[in-house]
Amino acid sequence: MGGSTGTLSLFFPVFIPAGAAAVAYAGHRAMYVDWRMWATHFLTAPGWKSRILLLLFLILNWKSLPLAWTVRIFHSFIYHVLRRPKTLPQRALFHYSVTSSRTSLLETDYNMHKSNSTYFADLDVSRSHLVTHLLMPAMKRIGNNDKTKLVMDKDGNLIKGGFGIGLGAVFCSFRKEIAPLQGYEMWSRVLGWDRKWFYIITHYVVKGKVRPTGWDDRKMGPTRAPRVVSADNGEPVSNEDWSKYVIATAISKYVFKLGRFTVHPAIVIEAGGLLPERPGEGWRGGETGVGTPDDLGEIDPEAEWDWKSVELERRKGMQYAGHFAALDGTNSLFDGGEDGAIGNFPLG
Repeated sequence: MGGSTGTLSLFFPVFIPAGAAAVAYAGHRAMYVDWRMWATHFLTAPGWKSRILLLLFLILNWKSLPLAWTVRIFHSFIYHVLRRPKTLPQRALFHYSVTSSRTSLLETDYNMHKSNSTYFADLDVSRSHLVTHLLMPAMKRIGNNDKTKLVMDKDGNLIKGGFGIGLGAVFCSFRKEIAPLQGYEMWSRVLGWDRKWFYIITHYVVKGKVRPTGWDDRKMGPTRAPRVVSADNGEPVSNEDWSKYVIATAISKYVFKLGRFTVHPAIVIEAGGLLPERPGEGWRGGETGVGTPDDLGEIDPEAEWDWKSVELERRKGMQYAGHFAALDGTNSLFDGGEDGAIGNFPLG
């Protein structure tokens, strides 16, 4: 789910069988290797020191090796095909997906910290985990639109084609550096959506410093106690500043496609069972195409999760995503060098 996924409809019928066949063939060939003799030769034959150093270098830099990015992305797909629970609580829509990583030596720049450009490869992996986990059922249903008939055009005609997800833009704000071989975590969640774009926010966080209060599925790591609120005004008693552990923050926007047709994000989220029913014109009504601008009033955070809770979170996120979306207009600033250019330089 980087620049563009092309068509995810190929993933299940093509890539999974091909990958399974490749693994099966590799396993079959491995059965005929004398691993004890191979290991003895590797560790004792002339040149063993160089081989061990090379192996150590490859292990420390595995995520920067050729095809490693592809392996990481496809691992996220396959992992959630095999391990995702059948249903998720609707609150999970705005919950974080946590992915751990470590800076390899080959990601380190001349300033001796993680190169800014390498953050975006990690973002691909983190977003893939989040979106695949949340929306895998929706991907299957919308990809099979001939039968489910979830996506129609404005005239009521059935839309055909393969389901795909395209990355429209990424913004990243850097606060702290990440040292060579330092571990870190990427906390990604849904920020909001409008009639076209689906926004995701990702925080790079110091590893091991922040724990969630719980997990939607089985226990996947340590947790911390839920925040305590005052009995008088409902305000949090503890004012822990979690932002002090944030290394960088990125916002990404996705567009969902069925063939060449742009699918409203609310259709995809609804197909995944993560949107409570909204009265009136629903999640795609009103002038903005994301629901009528109802006054949500006071919302009790401990009350039942309903459409008002979802809309409140969506509006919070769109206060930031809206400014990000406005940057699309900067394309018009390009004038083709109307007043000249500095030069055309090699090795770009």
